[in-house]
Amino acid sequence: MVRPGHAGEPPEAPADVLLEQPPSPVPTTPSAASRALAQLMMSGLRPIGDRLRITRNPALQLVREAFDAVGWTPVPRGTKFRAVNESVDESAGETVSGNDVRGVWVTGRGADERTGVLLYLHGGGFVFGSRRTHRHFVAALSIATGRPAFLVDYRRAPEHPFPAAADDAIAAYRWLLAAGHRAEQIVVAGDSAGGHLATGLLAELSRRRLPMPAAAVLFSPFLDLTCTELDDRDAVRRDPFVPPQRARECGRSYAGEHALDSRRLDVIRAPKRRWPPLLIQAGDTECLLGDSERMAQSVRAAGGHCELQVWPGQVHVFPAFYPVLPEGRAAIRYVGDFLRTATAVTAAA
Repeated sequence: MVRPGHAGEPPEAPADVLLEQPPSPVPTTPSAASRALAQLMMSGLRPIGDRLRITRNPALQLVREAFDAVGWTPVPRGTKFRAVNESVDESAGETVSGNDVRGVWVTGRGADERTGVLLYLHGGGFVFGSRRTHRHFVAALSIATGRPAFLVDYRRAPEHPFPAAADDAIAAYRWLLAAGHRAEQIVVAGDSAGGHLATGLLAELSRRRLPMPAAAVLFSPFLDLTCTELDDRDAVRRDPFVPPQRARECGRSYAGEHALDSRRLDVIRAPKRRWPPLLIQAGDTECLLGDSERMAQSVRAAGGHCELQVWPGQVHVFPAFYPVLPEGRAAIRYVGDFLRTATAVTAAA
């Protein structure tokens, strides 16, 4: 039985509708390329991360420039980009001239907005990462999902602490609605800190009783800003990429004067009523894996659907390394399959 939703939004579909999901692509062992990447990070990036405090200049600027260099990664052929710089009138839900919504439309080959749109929130510990660092990844997601993707250029800490980035995520979602995209046509995705912004967006939409997107996808989400489990996990299995102290530093930088477990920042404990189906993909080398596990448990305990995939031997946000990782390419293909299934259920409801 399908339960009616609130006025002006699609009804809720029971979680068990999604049990017939696509076959899992998760392998039993990592590929040679995955093992090589993890070893490269362990011997190269991790020692630097252990020593370099990244939220203070000049280190912050150096880290931002280094990660922006990822933007030179070739994008799939035929990808189109269109920059956006607009704002949303919160009272009327209309677009007006201004600069509250910044980002870029990324349209991969074959993507059509009649299929729907993807709202993407990039990672980078809330302090680095940009539309340049993630454009190749978002382009691949656009192709896999058949949807144009809006990559949000949100404000970053420490210059703009919470709630700046969270408010930018809400503004971008409202902007899509005002542009004529129905909620059931929108899917939300984010990696690492962008996963926090994506789940924070869902929680805020629920609190405001606004229509929910059709589905959400999280890649190695950074959800618990208190980082309570990270040191213990890292002691058992050393994370090749993310040092716990750097995650802790980024979380505090983003929270600013707010408590790390305050209502809008504690997304794991946020009420999950009306949340759409979720897919979480993470690697088993990650000290952040516990965040994904607890989010999945929280969604399921609330009666929602959450598929958690833990990929052996994979590093933080491994799908972004799809040019060199076969697991990354398989994970992205599965995202397309999952969203087609999830949005079909929403449309049927």
